[in-house]
Amino acid sequence: MRRLCLSLSACLVGLAMPAQAQTSQDEQVWLNLTAMGSVKGDLVYLAEIQPRVGDGVSRVNQAIFRGALGWKLSPTITVYQGYAHIVSPVENGTDLNEDRSFQQLNWTLGKPWGGELMSRTRLEQRWRSDGDDMGWRVREMLRYEKPLRPGSDAVNALVYAEGFVALNDTDWGVKGSFDQARGFVGVELGLPGASTAEVGYLAQVVDQRGGRTAVNHVASLTLFFRH
Repeated sequence: MRRLCLSLSACLVGLAMPAQAQTSQDEQVWLNLTAMGSVKGDLVYLAEIQPRVGDGVSRVNQAIFRGALGWKLSPTITVYQGYAHIVSPVENGTDLNEDRSFQQLNWTLGKPWGGELMSRTRLEQRWRSDGDDMGWRVREMLRYEKPLRPGSDAVNALVYAEGFVALNDTDWGVKGSFDQARGFVGVELGLPGASTAEVGYLAQVVDQRGGRTAVNHVASLTLFFRH
């Protein structure tokens, strides 16, 4: 686990290094409230609200509202179709709005080293209020968790990494190339019922317009309400 955490951090630092002279950094807090469960049989749902506080933890600079319906193809594979709306407040200006349709595949890959390894693949179609084009983006996350006490899921060590690649250029500034990467190190805590909380540090490296790079240091709290 320690080697995995160190490797994850090294990869993120390496991504930021080539643009070191044009790199900006910020401290942020992200809160994710997610409800998920069964509608009927193998039909499942998820609903998320994600406020993100940035600019040195001084203001909400993004709010994400996401929902999806899914179908369990097997105990280890679930597919989703969803929609998201993202609001990015602009100081002294008009808020930037984005709409996304997305398709998602969740896959439990196995249980190596006494833990659980999962994959989440998401394909997004994006529209923004400052342009007319539709942007395509693919995201891939690998997530690993392992109980800190054998035989107990009360506290799990948790790491994940996610890469984003834009598949086309748009008139609102996206170039078809690497978009961003994220890495998380923290713990998963068991809550009453099947609910959980995830607390930890998230590093986000974002490729911006004009060859600039943003590195965000995020205190992340996610609450999953399952039923």
